[in-house]
Amino acid sequence: MKYVIVGGDAAGMSAAMEILRNVDDAEITTLERGEIYSYGQCGLPYVIDGRISSPNNLIARSALEFRKRGIDARIQHEVQEIDFEAQIVKGLYRDEAFAIPYDKLLIATGASPTMPNWEGTHLANIHTVKTIPQMNELLESLQHTRHVTVLGAGYIALEVVEALRSRDLQVRLIHRGKQLMSLIDEQLAEHVLAEAQKYNVEVLLNEQVTGFIGTETVEAVVTEQGSYPTDLVIVATGVKPNTEFAAKLERWDNGAIIVNEHMQTSLPNVYAAGDCVAHFNYIKGDYDYVALGTTANKQGRIAGLNMADKVSRFRGVAGTAILKFFDLAIGMTGITSNDADKLDIAYDVYTHTANHIAGYYPNVRPIHLRMVVQKNTQKLLGLQAVGAGVDKRIDVFATALAAGMTLPDLLDIDFSYSPPFNGVWDPLLQIAKRVPGTQTILTQFNGGASEK
Repeated sequence: MKYVIVGGDAAGMSAAMEILRNVDDAEITTLERGEIYSYGQCGLPYVIDGRISSPNNLIARSALEFRKRGIDARIQHEVQEIDFEAQIVKGLYRDEAFAIPYDKLLIATGASPTMPNWEGTHLANIHTVKTIPQMNELLESLQHTRHVTVLGAGYIALEVVEALRSRDLQVRLIHRGKQLMSLIDEQLAEHVLAEAQKYNVEVLLNEQVTGFIGTETVEAVVTEQGSYPTDLVIVATGVKPNTEFAAKLERWDNGAIIVNEHMQTSLPNVYAAGDCVAHFNYIKGDYDYVALGTTANKQGRIAGLNMADKVSRFRGVAGTAILKFFDLAIGMTGITSNDADKLDIAYDVYTHTANHIAGYYPNVRPIHLRMVVQKNTQKLLGLQAVGAGVDKRIDVFATALAAGMTLPDLLDIDFSYSPPFNGVWDPLLQIAKRVPGTQTILTQFNGGASEK
């Protein structure tokens, strides 16, 4: 059986290893357009300030290590076309054409940073952060830099801003939207903005970038409101799935490939996984796009098992994510109230600020919670948290979402307790025990949303 996998990172190599373990005499060929296999992209921002001493520390396994395991791991092989009828993958290797037949194919090409069609993007010192070569270029440029402008306000943008300030660089952040972290509701985003300002980050919101000016190197960022001098720009405005050669497959709005729970595409013998696919969100009940390493590894493993005829199912995602921003953790799982409005779901929102550990223990800090619960049924729909101790609460809530729990069910969870780790009433329980109906028969609520 000939297996071809396009993409040599998380999803692709997770699949390759499962095939290797489960299929005797499998012929596995992996095609990577770059030169680096299996590296931790999420760790790249922490290379900027030296928390991770070298980008090479992020590499889990090299192409050579995979070859030693029996996988034909090729580098500098850029796939340009797939003949799905003849089952042949075509492309270029160092300007030389190649054609590789397959019995089963996995597309795991990931996503690339977006670069909007702005004027002046050809100027030097305009960077994106997605690959190790890109990080090496950025590190070289930063040696001669005092001021950096970051464009965007999502995960990568905020992590990069923190790392740049840790290098004691002057940092400006420009975002076209009205808040930092658009994935959380604006009530919690206020804490994120305050944290940026506390660390002397210049934040410009509601500004639409139109381009860059300079001679050979960028000298200023131009928006609809004005021009802002800078030495270097990092564009972190999002990513786009790498699916240009897969137009014959069913795809989602942003070009991501549609797959079923077994990671099968709309064509026979073709699978897809990772950042190049749309992800089914079991809270929304519809496809979503959540480009995270955890999801890519899970989907790759499941794709590999199914390609090896070991039937396995990917249930979907709940949109669980977390990031560090200076002294804050920002976490989310499930849907926000904004999402619920778009989905026409009747809901209640419960907000609460609590101590992340026992109030009398040293170094206690606040955690700000925003919980979304379905009206009438009290089924849990989502949680956002900003502050300290966020990871524990988000992971507990994500587990509760996966189990289909209700708000009263939270009171039955046996949370761990010791003053250095928690109060006697966990912040999630503090919400649950204050809501009418969580300790008695559920009461019926009227339609519409309300704030608690």
